Amino acid sequence: MASMAQSETKPIVILKFGGTSVATEAGRQAICERVRDQRAAGKAPVVVVSAMGRRGDPYATDTLLELATPDTLSTDQLDLLASCGEVISALVVASQLRGYCIDAEALTGAAAGILTDETFGAATIQSIITAPLEARCAHGCVPVVCGFQGIAPSGRLTTLGRGGSDTTASALGVALGAEAVVIYTDVDGVMTADPRQVPAAAVIDTIRADELFQMAQRGSKVVHTPAAELALASGVTLLVKNTYSEHPGTRVADIAAYRPGALATAVASTSDVARFTVKLGDCEGADRHLHTQAGIYRRLADADVSLDMFTPAGEKLYFTVKHTDSVAVQEVLTSLGLAFERQDALAMATVIGAGMHGVPGVMARVATALEDAGIDIFQVADSHNTISVLISDVHEARAVRALHAAFVLGDDDKGSGTLSSGDKVPDPLSSSGKESVHA
Repeated sequence: MASMAQSETKPIVILKFGGTSVATEAGRQAICERVRDQRAAGKAPVVVVSAMGRRGDPYATDTLLELATPDTLSTDQLDLLASCGEVISALVVASQLRGYCIDAEALTGAAAGILTDETFGAATIQSIITAPLEARCAHGCVPVVCGFQGIAPSGRLTTLGRGGSDTTASALGVALGAEAVVIYTDVDGVMTADPRQVPAAAVIDTIRADELFQMAQRGSKVVHTPAAELALASGVTLLVKNTYSEHPGTRVADIAAYRPGALATAVASTSDVARFTVKLGDCEGADRHLHTQAGIYRRLADADVSLDMFTPAGEKLYFTVKHTDSVAVQEVLTSLGLAFERQDALAMATVIGAGMHGVPGVMARVATALEDAGIDIFQVADSHNTISVLISDVHEARAVRALHAAFVLGDDDKGSGTLSSGDKVPDPLSSSGKESVHA
């Protein structure tokens, strides 16, 4: 990713605001106040915005897409339509900032120098030409960048996939050498679980970048997965805060800087899961290699299907995929002449925490919590910092609550993976450069 020196006079900070922040007058006033405070602290803010609101709101991305018949538009034309919500947001926010006597200019992703590949609907940022933003910051102008979009080599507009404004912000932070990237949302930070499922869920003061990435991968909607991946790969300072409150939020820490406390940090879940049970074939001859595990994996990879849990058991192979990939899986297995069963209505609940690695008894705690809650486990997968269990989707919320309690992650309990009261972490947005205490 291209990089140039940041503004000579002021350190750059990236402030990203989500759809619920830009959708209301109160939210836009809060944005202006955040920008004003950063300028007063001697920073050069670059603002990134999402489309206004959610499905049903006039300028939300889903609402805009519903104005057209998808079958009548090519993928690049759908991207062009989907990008309009961010353009509206950027212009409205820039206008409101000028009403606060702050020089501001709305920029599309292309005008901001964001170059992507040609994968419409899920483009990847390839490089960023930083000069347009650096020039504006150096002259005291606040760029308001349309998140979620860029420009392909063909000159056509592309979008980065749902939640892509987070990725825009993180990528700009890396390219501009920003002091920090702040993701503003309508909750106080990254939480130990979805508060809609677990009322006792607590804000995580400090989280490892690899844990945040796993949360995004396993169903948490707070930060877009590629943004979490960028934070993990680049070490950019990332904060998640509430637009509407002064809560200190969540700081994403470098792995080496993080001081682990408890076994687990959070519980995430997703119900977008299907499981296949495949009877491995007894085929002889030239095509025999296609009926082995390796042959099946290769054919599924060729069909752009990513496997999650996969367990060989004698003559059978069990694996899970996103529900949206089920049809593609069926086509591959049918083409190979393999007998299979498909199971829907499943969910995956995942316990996440770097402190679990190498500790005896963690799986026993997971199994006991779910057994006590009357929930059957169909399959298990683990890594250095996750344990995932496959369950019936009717038990998803109950499983998350049971695991959250089993690992003592609630507001009133210790062991959430947060820093203890009195521990100090550096606040990268403090103009004094002193440490701030996160209780």
